[in-house]
Amino acid sequence: MSRNYTIAPGRIPPPRPLPEGRINVAVVLGHRGSVAADALAPFEVFARSAGFAVFTVAARRTPVALSGGLTIVADRTFDDAPPADVVVVPAVVDPEETAARHYISSRSGHGALVLSVCAGAKLAAASGVLRDRTATSFWDAIDGLADAYPDTRWVAGKRYVEDANIISTAGVTSGVVGALKVVERLAGRPEAARIGAEVAFPGWTPEGTTDIPAHGRRLSDLPYLLDVAFPYFQPRIGVRLGDGVGELDLAAVVEVYAGSSFAAHLVPVGDTSYITSRHGLTLFAHTAARVEREIRPGKDRRPGEFAFDPPLRDLAAHTDRATARVAAKFAEYPDDHLRLDGAAWPWRPTILAALTLTVAIAVGFAPG
Repeated sequence: MSRNYTIAPGRIPPPRPLPEGRINVAVVLGHRGSVAADALAPFEVFARSAGFAVFTVAARRTPVALSGGLTIVADRTFDDAPPADVVVVPAVVDPEETAARHYISSRSGHGALVLSVCAGAKLAAASGVLRDRTATSFWDAIDGLADAYPDTRWVAGKRYVEDANIISTAGVTSGVVGALKVVERLAGRPEAARIGAEVAFPGWTPEGTTDIPAHGRRLSDLPYLLDVAFPYFQPRIGVRLGDGVGELDLAAVVEVYAGSSFAAHLVPVGDTSYITSRHGLTLFAHTAARVEREIRPGKDRRPGEFAFDPPLRDLAAHTDRATARVAAKFAEYPDDHLRLDGAAWPWRPTILAALTLTVAIAVGFAPG
């Protein structure tokens, strides 16, 4: 997993100016790495509204890692950022990071709304803002959170949970729905409905239910476990970065291939060493990397389709359908509408597992 949190060197551009007179939204970045989709997807939701000024914030303005091999530079530091009215908390590599915990706690104490996304609940809980609150998280993290933080009432089977100035979401793609709820609260239902229609999360409406399946570990999750245990001979795929790339489109590709499936080794590639995303984020790229093929985020997205649909179809076509379905589950994404074509099963890691078992048995029976 560590390869998905690598930091590429590069010249750091100056911080972009932020508009004044808007609702300030700070997306926290962990110093040792953050989950790309947890940070980038809500970022785009807020950036689509003229009522919000959204920026990333970290301990320092140095390159920090995002999952999927991405590298980003925060717009502001915890010390020089404008006062945030909303703080987005993604899953991070080190949820005990002191500077991030202090920032979240301080802004919450000043009345900011906190949006905890997926396993970002670990950082939010470590910051103390979930004490005596009701909250949710990624389905596979809830039991551990309940043991570590018994003073929070943890619930499963909810897309998001509201408790006063805290909104916590289920896994990964739920961050989009949680961000839309924040938009509705602070900018009104019509604005949330407009953005929701643009991003096209399946089945979402402002009036819709928050109930979702309460997932658990199943035998059908085996493709995920095989990819994690046997990463050898995985395809090396370039993720084409260019100025104007959509944050949500990019988040979908890296999450599907290197977060919810671990089915490939992703390499951000570009014509320049760094690019500016559609809404102003600075991301680094490799200008001379060897890859087997490239994916251009957003290129194959159809009208009225959510950003996760194209990479899930691509994963099924180039890997297998079982892996794609499990990736959707781990992203907590409703995929019933998707028609997937491709092999039925991930034979590469399965064959590697069988070979490993065969060798182990042979060694065990070898004469001493």
